[in-house]
Amino acid sequence: MERVAVYPGSFDPITNGHLDIIKRGLRFFDRLTVLVAYNPNKSGLFSVEERMELIRQVVGDDPRIRVDSFSGLLVNYVRDTGAQVILRGLRAVSDFEYEFQMALINRRLNRDIETVFLMTGYKWFYTSSNLIKEAAGHGGSVRGLVPEIVLQKLQAKYSNLNGKG
Repeated sequence: MERVAVYPGSFDPITNGHLDIIKRGLRFFDRLTVLVAYNPNKSGLFSVEERMELIRQVVGDDPRIRVDSFSGLLVNYVRDTGAQVILRGLRAVSDFEYEFQMALINRRLNRDIETVFLMTGYKWFYTSSNLIKEAAGHGGSVRGLVPEIVLQKLQAKYSNLNGKG
């Protein structure tokens, strides 16, 4: 039986920490869907389509990785696509409480779906998309924290937002 997992997140934008989880997740799963989960009531820096395209660019054409988007109950998406596992990355103890609550409600909604946690690599322990956006938005360097293409897109986006583009 093929082992299939879904790695959901906002990925606004994708970071090297996310890539670390993706690469390590592929050690355990035959296929992995990177799922841009979005809330239509919220707007991100990048559109859902832009996020998906950035993810595709940084993961390349690995046939084991699928990029998709979804709005709704995650367990329904996982069930409908034939996956068995939700993959989540943990950085700090502060992540654990929220992620544990999400895992418990997902388990209650569908007992056939498991949540697996991977600790983020030590290099990415302090990185989050929000911190990266905040730093980049104020002109700080986030080189090395995001893939090069993401760095370029962040610089262009903030240049346009700040009227410098």
